[in-house]
Formats: sequence, structure tokens, C-alpha cells
Amino acid sequence: MPIPSTRDKDQTARALSAWLAVRIADCASKVVITDISAPATSGFSNETWIVPASWTDAAGERLSEEFVVRVAPIEHQVFLEADFGRQYRLLSVLDRDTDLPVPPMLWLEEDPGVLGAPFFVMRKMPGAPAPDQPSYNVAGWLADYGPDERRAVWTKAVDMLVRVHQVPVDTVAFLDRPELGATGLDQEFTAARHYYEWAAAQGRPNRIVEATFDWLERNLPQRRPTALSWGDARIGNMLFDSGKVRAVLDWEMASLGGHEMDLGWWLFLDRFHGFLDPRLDGLGTVEETIARWEAGTGEKALDLPWYEAFAGFRFGIVMMRIAQLAEQHGADRASIEDSERNNPVLHLLARQLDLAPPGELPATWSA
Repeated sequence: MPIPSTRDKDQTARALSAWLAVRIADCASKVVITDISAPATSGFSNETWIVPASWTDAAGERLSEEFVVRVAPIEHQVFLEADFGRQYRLLSVLDRDTDLPVPPMLWLEEDPGVLGAPFFVMRKMPGAPAPDQPSYNVAGWLADYGPDERRAVWTKAVDMLVRVHQVPVDTVAFLDRPELGATGLDQEFTAARHYYEWAAAQGRPNRIVEATFDWLERNLPQRRPTALSWGDARIGNMLFDSGKVRAVLDWEMASLGGHEMDLGWWLFLDRFHGFLDPRLDGLGTVEETIARWEAGTGEKALDLPWYEAFAGFRFGIVMMRIAQLAEQHGADRASIEDSERNNPVLHLLARQLDLAPPGELPATWSA
């Protein structure tokens, strides 16, 4: 679950009311924010608030809208690199220049004086994601569906991933980081190595994660693509409403690492959610997912074992950072040890790469 926020809601509402009043073009009277709340599915990497606001326009009509505010990570930094301005630019470009359903970006505030950190504001999109906690295989709207309805959701989700991979690389060329490597894949591999070194320095080295990196380095794909990678590509980052994908969310891991990087992440995260709980009937198999993706993109999914291991490597680092942040907030040392060094991500990696498991899976995970 997310680390609890220490932000004062009333103070934040007052600051946002004054800030929004300057930016809403037709606002003739003070903006009123009745309450702010964090999404039930919010995670660790960004502080996110749902902000319902109302105001009176110049014609005297009372208007209202729900905004979503995402605050740059300062105290709770899961990722080593979190270019907040680049996230805003990417979502703005995708909204303006593609047919992808992403939340419309409204404003970027780079002055930390308003909320203590930079933030951006976007329109709230309708729909709900497949939940992470508890897993969508256990509870929530997807679990309540029948197999045929789940099949329809899975089909639309994979087709949306295909649409992400149809975005021309020239449209998002500003994601290029040539100082990290010649191709997008090389850049992401270098960035991931730096990420692990940073995370390990914050806590303790991790045997499974280190062994995975060694394997990845020895088995780097010969084909090194440069193409848009959504980054956190999974069904839990799509909003569904009335049987349609209404929005594609969470682009903070976006890069030019290539399309297979997303497919590998998608498959590994699906295995992660099915590790402790049986997958729901109706969801497509690994083979069906790959086949539908290949048919939609016209590409061949190459080196998927490498990309799945790379996904697990990065996910393992995320788990390390989450445990470290929880420890900073007073969590029990023994439970932190389990979360950081003996979790389902590491067990999945150990199985894939034929490594000795990190131990017997603790009851906290198997319950």
C-alpha cells in the first residue's frame, strides 16, 4: 500500500484554490475546493490528488470540474530519475498529436513554492483500473465479471498496447538520452544499472537482482531497438468504463527502449499477479497475448525471455525502494527484510533464471 501522506489537506486545498483561480480563464470569483482525496489505487512514485473544484464564471454561471494533481516526488523518491517536466511534455504531445486516450494536460507548475514541489494538473478521466491491491485476480470489477466479459477487457487492453506502439518515434524524439547509449534499449539498460546502484546504496545489495543483472548483461539482445516504450505497461494502468479503455495512465517510466520492453513488462506483471492467486478465466494466455500483439503491430516479438527478466530486474529494484521508504516511515525491520529481499518478484526471477530462491516465501506474501 502507498506510504501515508503527511500533507495537510486543508492547507493544500487553500493553496490550490488560489492557484487555480489565476489559471481558469473564465473564473470571476474564488475557486472553491470542497475536498481533496487520494485515488484508492494510487502508488508510491507520485503523490496524486483528486481535486473537485467549483467557481463562478464571468456570466454568473456556476461551473465545476474534477482535476487530478500529481506532485513531483521529493521525500518519497522511488525512481532515481523522475523528470517531471518531461512527463508533462510527453502526455501533452500524446494528447495533441496522437489518438491515444491520455488525460488532457492543463497546467505545469515548476515553482515549488505552491505545494512544496513542482506539480501538474490534468483533467480527470472516467473509468476505473483493474486493481493491484488486492489483485484483480482476487477482487474488484474484473473479478466480478464473467469469462466472456473478461475476455473482452483483455482484448481491448492488448489492442490499446498495440496503439501505443503505433506512435511514430519522431513524435517522441525528445525522450532520447544519447549520453546513456546509442540506442533506446542501450539507454534504458544503462539507466537501470544506475538505478540499481543508487537503490543498493540506500539500503543493501540484493543477490537475486544482482545475479539477474549479470545474466542480462551477458545476454543482451543483438537487436537494439529505438521506439516508444510506455514503461509501466499493464492492465492496471488503463481506465475502463462501459467496456472501453478511457485512458492510458502512468508514463513516468516512458522511454525509447522499444516495444518489446513493454511486452516483457506486461507479461512479467501478469505473472506477478498470478503468482499467488490463480488467473481469472477469460484472460488471454501468454501465447495469445503475444500473438495478438504481433498481429496488431506487424512486428515479431524477439528476445522475450530477456525482456521479461529485465522487467523483473527493474521491478525488483522498485520493491527494494518501497521497502526502504517504508522503513524510513517506521515499518518493522523484519517485515522490511521480507519485502526487500524475499518477495514474489525475486521468486519469479529465480525460477526464470534457474537461481536459488531467496528463501521460503513468507506468510505475509502467501496469505
